[in-house]
Amino acid sequence: MPAADRPLRSRVAAANGAGCDFPIQNLPYGVFSTQGSAPRCGVAIGDMILDLAACEARGLLDAGGTFSQPRLNGFMALGRGQWDAVRARLTVLLAEGAEGDLPLVAMSDAQMHLPIRVSEFTDFYASRHHAFNVGALFRGPENALPPQWTHMPIGYNGRASSVVVSGTPIRRPMGQVRGENGPEWTPCRRLDLELELGAIVGADSEMGQRIGVEDAERMIFGYVLLNDWSARDIQAWEYQPLGPFQSKALGTTIGAWIVPQAALEPFRCAGAPRENPLLPYLQEKRSGLYDLEIGWTMNGQVMARTNYNVMYYSSAQQLAHHTSSGCPMRVGDLLGSGTISGPGRDQAGALLEMTEGGQVPVTVNGAPRRFIEDGDEIGLFAHAQGAGYRIGFGPCTGRILPARP
Repeated sequence: MPAADRPLRSRVAAANGAGCDFPIQNLPYGVFSTQGSAPRCGVAIGDMILDLAACEARGLLDAGGTFSQPRLNGFMALGRGQWDAVRARLTVLLAEGAEGDLPLVAMSDAQMHLPIRVSEFTDFYASRHHAFNVGALFRGPENALPPQWTHMPIGYNGRASSVVVSGTPIRRPMGQVRGENGPEWTPCRRLDLELELGAIVGADSEMGQRIGVEDAERMIFGYVLLNDWSARDIQAWEYQPLGPFQSKALGTTIGAWIVPQAALEPFRCAGAPRENPLLPYLQEKRSGLYDLEIGWTMNGQVMARTNYNVMYYSSAQQLAHHTSSGCPMRVGDLLGSGTISGPGRDQAGALLEMTEGGQVPVTVNGAPRRFIEDGDEIGLFAHAQGAGYRIGFGPCTGRILPARP
């Protein structure tokens, strides 16, 4: 292979393995701490974390002192020019053959923290397969998709306060559900996951300002795995007329590592076929979707695999639509893609689909499951495959604790 065609290699040996999630082509951002130290910003490389606060202190790079902060919001607010400059400098520092000591910390010695201060959380509904399957369960196949679904991204405003980092336990919620003689107060009986990708907004917009799709894409700092936990029985009782409320407030888990948009650029690809033309404000000159394998596990067993390219709307289109009313966006806003599901049962991003509303159980390590039980652990995974390297997202896990009566 000519030298020009060889994948760029890192001075951190573990980053050069073909199955490594964090090669030098990735460089995802996170927030970590070690024993006796305060949380600060870092970048994943192989099985190590480059301590960005220490790099700044040594004069190896400059981000205005923002990397010593316990969240990435300050760095994101510096803008895309600074994002690009720091990424270029990190590539030089971490390249194979680079000289000088670097402040590297073993991942095994680090504790990961929520990487951003979540300003607001909005969840969308952008997989046609998921929208049709769920709609068919509740309204029949002839009325599965509402008439506006193929014309604009559908979403709802969620709770930023219950967004947590991977590994944080999730408490089964109590809530009102439909009973035979009226509402019942009970622990959720139909607890579910939602396999999603989250987009991190890295720039503000003003109230009354509409953002076009191209500018919206430039506002996206990067992507995380996202599980929007869902209490389906509580959701069914409260859903009409306003939509999800307490059924979605129990918790939203995101991965610890934010994959920069630049790392996914080589994997840009077309999305789901368009059924009708979009209005001009939602039209993209190039697709904002990526060839990204994504899936989920229950108690270590792989339950489903699909691809992010099945989605009908990109994060940039969702962000542009979000501002179409003049709604202001903030650094640290989190946009959930909506459940990512392919056409097959083994491509479903939620148990609601996979079990056909709980009617058809699945087998997990020899035991039947219709929905998530106490003690179950759900994990999400994703990567884009390059020539000799992969862009991974790391783990996104949560274990269910019993309800508090």
